[in-house]
Amino acid sequence: MAALADRAPVFEIEDFLAQEQAKDLLRFTTAGSVDDGKSTLIGRLLYDSQSVYEDQLKAVTKATVNKSAGPIDFSLLTDGLRAEREQGITIDVAYRYFATARRKFIIADTPGHEQYTRNMATGASTADLAVILIDARNGVLPQSRRHAYITSLLGIPNFVIAVNKMDAVGYAESVFRAIETEFRGFLTQLIAQQAAPHVYFLPMSALEGDNVVLPSRNMAWFSGPSLLEFLETVPVHHRARTTAFRFPVQRVIRPNQDFRGYAGQIVSGAIRPGDSILALPAGRRSRVKSIETFDGQLEEAIAPMSVTLTLEDELDISRGDMLASAQKTPEVARQFDANVVWLSEQPLDLGRRYLIKHTAQTIPAEVKAVRHRVNIKTLQHEAADHLEMNAIGVLRIETSRPIYFDAYQQNRATGSLILIDPETNATVGAGMILAPVIVERDRLRAAALDLKHERVTPVERIVRYRHGGEIVSLGDRRSVAWLVERRLFDRGCLVAVVERASAETLAALEQAGVLVLLVSDKAPDWSLPADDAEAAIFVVATLEESEILLRKESLTGGEGI
Repeated sequence: MAALADRAPVFEIEDFLAQEQAKDLLRFTTAGSVDDGKSTLIGRLLYDSQSVYEDQLKAVTKATVNKSAGPIDFSLLTDGLRAEREQGITIDVAYRYFATARRKFIIADTPGHEQYTRNMATGASTADLAVILIDARNGVLPQSRRHAYITSLLGIPNFVIAVNKMDAVGYAESVFRAIETEFRGFLTQLIAQQAAPHVYFLPMSALEGDNVVLPSRNMAWFSGPSLLEFLETVPVHHRARTTAFRFPVQRVIRPNQDFRGYAGQIVSGAIRPGDSILALPAGRRSRVKSIETFDGQLEEAIAPMSVTLTLEDELDISRGDMLASAQKTPEVARQFDANVVWLSEQPLDLGRRYLIKHTAQTIPAEVKAVRHRVNIKTLQHEAADHLEMNAIGVLRIETSRPIYFDAYQQNRATGSLILIDPETNATVGAGMILAPVIVERDRLRAAALDLKHERVTPVERIVRYRHGGEIVSLGDRRSVAWLVERRLFDRGCLVAVVERASAETLAALEQAGVLVLLVSDKAPDWSLPADDAEAAIFVVATLEESEILLRKESLTGGEGI
């Protein structure tokens, strides 16, 4: 017995925590029409995967009043509100966490009733996969189409089309195939407008547990993996970590004169000490000096970590500003088009002003036009002058000052926004930005965009000229300065050769965004080749490598740029 005890495995909490930490995370949501069985599916998934605590199970068993659901009403594991249990529907978004040996999961159980579409959009906004349920008895309903369209707009890359309640139709393959054929036709239209998701069709019965955790014995004609097996193996791409660095500033930390840090969450990309950043709207470049956390400094930080960044230069940065990659800058525009799901009972009014909450800033905005409204049944674009509750359309929005964003399909965090009623502070719309509006400046009318009282911002200069203000010392190499000036001028840069100017003059030119080629007795910034032509080529290449000159493909501009 002693020998057996000696050979017994020892549980190490550190090893266990390390294994749990190494598992990747899949966020998924349920969608579909009311009473399609979304809550029952999640309850069955939690129960069959042994992810329900004993006290929860006892409470649900005691509270079960729907005898047709069996001894346990699995929907009660997520429907916790009194109104939800009384009406037998989901109203609010319920989040549940569970884990298997392969992966960790966060589930968002969202309501199916049309009245609560806003809650569904909220729950699905952070998901990597959507389980869209369809009642086998009723087939594809308008709300099923609406939820599929919204999940597609939200950029969810993976769909599971779960044909539920197959037990109610005798597990008939013909019923499943008919629904699959109909919904594939809808998805074909959907893919023509949005990015193509990875789609998996699955017949199941959440009530009986068929194809939820274990393969069904009642549907031998289906050989695909069960829902849990598919969730454990579907690829998860952390898009936020592979896109360009974006860091909306939430707070400036200044405990003393020796420290100035900018706190916030990295919403996309990665950052390291020494990386070059662009501060918006100041339009000034700097480099990251350190990455500070409560536990000490880091050598690298990735999305979605919350950190404090310090910079090598003292810049005027405040809450609502953004630190972005100097190589891949965001779009800059006051006017842009966005897909919007209207969430308010009060229809969209083109004559009133709204507020836009975008990243860490809230600014006034106007809806200039409804480009079109989407017919959920046909996905056709229809002319409209307003959007009613739960309607989806493309709006042209104009903000009081330029904002810095990426298209939603490229970056969820900087491409999303909400519209707010300034009188009630209610969220009236959820938007996904498509693209800036490009308009020729000589065609702009004062009624459409009044810029005469607005100063040109530094970031607007950067977007136009592809560089910020900078002083480049070339020593006494006047011929080199002229050659460099010609090369940069031909590229569209705001450049000038200046000889022996005062410090005040140079500072004013730099502040104005001019790339100054200084000819003076001061030593050049770099060791230049003896040949003037080679020296000019070297200077331009060095300006690009040091990111003083931004590459053309990294810059775009919207109206007002």
